[in-house]
Amino acid sequence: MTQSIYSNYPPELSSAQQKFLVTAVKDWAIQNGLAVRPSPAIVANESNPNGVLATNAPVTLFPSPFPRTCFTEANALQEVYNKLYASITCNEEWLGEIVKGLIEVDDFVSNLWKVHLAVQKEGYVQNLALGLFRSDYMAHVSSSGEPALKQVEFNTISSSFGGLSARVRQMHTELLTSPPGPSVNYPFHPLLNSEVPPENTAVETLSSGLAAAHEAYGVSKSTPTLPLCVVFVVQATERNVFDQHALSEHLKKVHKIPVFRVASVDILEQTFIPGDNSARPLLYRPPQSPDSVFEVTTVYLRAYYSPDEYTSSRDWDARTHLERSAAIKCPTVLNQLSGCKKVQQILAEPTGLDHLSSFLKDVDSSLVERVRGTFAPQYDLSPGSKGRELALNPVTAMNHVLKPQREGGGNNIYKADIPEFLQSLPESDWKGWVLMELINPAPNAQNVALRNDGEVLRGDVISELGIYGTILWEDTGKILHNNQGGYLLRTKGKEVNEGGVAAGFSSLDSVLLF
Repeated sequence: MTQSIYSNYPPELSSAQQKFLVTAVKDWAIQNGLAVRPSPAIVANESNPNGVLATNAPVTLFPSPFPRTCFTEANALQEVYNKLYASITCNEEWLGEIVKGLIEVDDFVSNLWKVHLAVQKEGYVQNLALGLFRSDYMAHVSSSGEPALKQVEFNTISSSFGGLSARVRQMHTELLTSPPGPSVNYPFHPLLNSEVPPENTAVETLSSGLAAAHEAYGVSKSTPTLPLCVVFVVQATERNVFDQHALSEHLKKVHKIPVFRVASVDILEQTFIPGDNSARPLLYRPPQSPDSVFEVTTVYLRAYYSPDEYTSSRDWDARTHLERSAAIKCPTVLNQLSGCKKVQQILAEPTGLDHLSSFLKDVDSSLVERVRGTFAPQYDLSPGSKGRELALNPVTAMNHVLKPQREGGGNNIYKADIPEFLQSLPESDWKGWVLMELINPAPNAQNVALRNDGEVLRGDVISELGIYGTILWEDTGKILHNNQGGYLLRTKGKEVNEGGVAAGFSSLDSVLLF
């Protein structure tokens, strides 16, 4: 890897230059919707009782260098990854065997599986499923110094920040190209004066997937027929609303599809399934217009990915209600379960059955091997296993991360904390965790972050690249739509273990290819 790229990047900022950039970024962010609702840690609830405030999303002042070979490979493999996770979702027997090994130690996984079994017993009425996925990677630097693409995780539910990522790219590009030019907006650096971030089509890609599902749903299943819509299921206290609005506005303006936001806590009040219609259409009555009724073609979940969102049996009833309806789910319960870290670990196993090839049997073998090349070493913690040995040894644990079956930031256990954490659990619970070898990022990378509380931080950083993909498929495995496009770059302090933006660990960034 060309160390000179990182050794003097980004250029130093004078106090006047930093003040200019911070002001420009803060103003651009609010003007263009690169924003989030502030957390109570920044603005106390009593100071913002009506939830009217917004602040800039955490962003970097500079775009970050990223190896072109890794970026190109990540994009090239996304449609294969889409197909892989659609195929896994279709194989209920294979997925069920994995889930059955987790349900006694993981209540969340167990309850998701119960939703599937309940609907399966009644009979599914929708044979289509939609995936809006994001595959997350880092550029791993080996002993040779050359970067290689390694996957951190694959997200099958609520793959967020497509909207805000496109905004960050737009902001950095304008700073690099708009008059009076990069030499005035930024201190001089060869990379800043020769490159702009690659186009980010995340909004178009994700919206086109939702539009494809909406169209594939077909005509209204109600009598008389009803107007059709897409519903975003969101958290009642959602802070990342502007990211979601970027997709819904594109669906409305470009695809001419009505879109409604429904908080997960309101699902059972605002949607219903007529008991006398065996097709089980999901109907939505907007509270602001109670005489209007829409039929929901597609349910896009930006909620329900975390156990703490299910506070009572009523929340599980709502999830079952959606799953048993005729609306196309994004994701289905089975597709959400396919995102378990245990699935990723089994796919990456170097010995035994070649699950990857079996799921991609109609994909060129060279492409399958390129997918396999993105896997980092991962291990289970069964008695006598290599994973258990690595996790309990304080020396080898320093090169690993321990992961539960969860989406979103803030759930992992890192390095020196692993042995003590495991020993605090009953050994019977260890099988709910997966041990993964840490990926080695580029050394000496730096950037400057503007947090959403206004703090400016400069230091050593690590960047994580996410590539978006969409796929629509039948339960037979037939694919109706498969596409990729757009990216998320999250940059965090090198000393920070977790990487979630919403969880407060990372800043949104864009890519400068080299």
